[in-house]
Amino acid sequence: MKVGFVGFRGMVGSVLINRMISEGDFKAHNIQTYFFSTSQAGNKITLPFATHDTLLDAYNIDELKQMDIIVSTQSGTYTNTVFENLRNAGYNGYYIDASSALRMRDDTIIALSPVNQDIINHGIQNGIKNFAGGNCSITLSLIGLHGLFRENLIKNMSMMTYQAASGAGALYVRELLKQMAYVVDSNHIDIMNDDTTILDLMNNVGMSIKSDGYPIDNFKTQLAGSVIPWIDMDLNDGSSKEEEKAEAEANKIFGLPPQTIKIDGLCIRVGTVRSHCNAITMQLKEKLSIGEIEKIIKHGNQWVHYVPNNKTSTMDELNPIYTSNTLNISVGRLKKSTLGDDIYHVFTVGDQLLWGASEPLRQVLLSIINFFDKKVR
Repeated sequence: MKVGFVGFRGMVGSVLINRMISEGDFKAHNIQTYFFSTSQAGNKITLPFATHDTLLDAYNIDELKQMDIIVSTQSGTYTNTVFENLRNAGYNGYYIDASSALRMRDDTIIALSPVNQDIINHGIQNGIKNFAGGNCSITLSLIGLHGLFRENLIKNMSMMTYQAASGAGALYVRELLKQMAYVVDSNHIDIMNDDTTILDLMNNVGMSIKSDGYPIDNFKTQLAGSVIPWIDMDLNDGSSKEEEKAEAEANKIFGLPPQTIKIDGLCIRVGTVRSHCNAITMQLKEKLSIGEIEKIIKHGNQWVHYVPNNKTSTMDELNPIYTSNTLNISVGRLKKSTLGDDIYHVFTVGDQLLWGASEPLRQVLLSIINFFDKKVR
């Protein structure tokens, strides 16, 4: 099949291509691979599995129409610019999108194979052509708590997300690191001098963070040495767009009517580089023991890594460093709440560049290819 990749050199696109290379997908599935660029069409390309030697124009509808499948890891701005023109021009192939642009359309399935592979398969078999990855602030927790969702036990959830800089994009990762470097460089002598009083050091660091030289071109505010309790657009009702996505997308991923499972909370940007964390308070439909809930979570799917609720295990395995560059979703700090007999707390961590972004795209791409391989056989 002819598969066109748009945005393959960005963070999500790079992770996707590297995964496909490491898993041997291109060769195993005999994929005819085409690479499109929004800014460098015509430039040479040296990837050994590319079927052409120059980048194609990502805005050229006629070239895009030649693809059986298009995988876009560009922003929603690109999909909003191209998608309708492409369909109106008669394109009847598959469009797999990493952005939020298509997620809530009736003709789009939000693909998250560990929890809704049956919905994906049914959609492919019945002619659905639009697929999207879900928002990383919710999808990682859906995988981690899949057992509870599968048993229809979750009534509602309050989610406090602690999202890494890489969730905002490559420029934001660089800015976080520049902010860190600026603070250290500005206070290096005081940091290394143990005779500097800690209050003086803290005051000097605070002044550095507030100074004009501290880089905030992308975040528009300080992250290193601080947090940003707002992500995405202001909906003018006290919520951000990121917070709205969780409930809407979760119910659609499970094939449920809107608001079946109530989900709300706050989304917070923190100064980590990779992997998102969620602190969750959940109300269950039954009063269960911690042992019963633990067993259900452990048997959710193969990607769940359950972390016992003790200090040593938590510090070692329930953090972004442990989960980054892995497909495992760590789930821990499970405990009963004092707020009610059916209320519990839990914490999840997962790599938002893998199961939070690129891996769902890879899995639905392979599902489509496998479907047509079986039809041919």
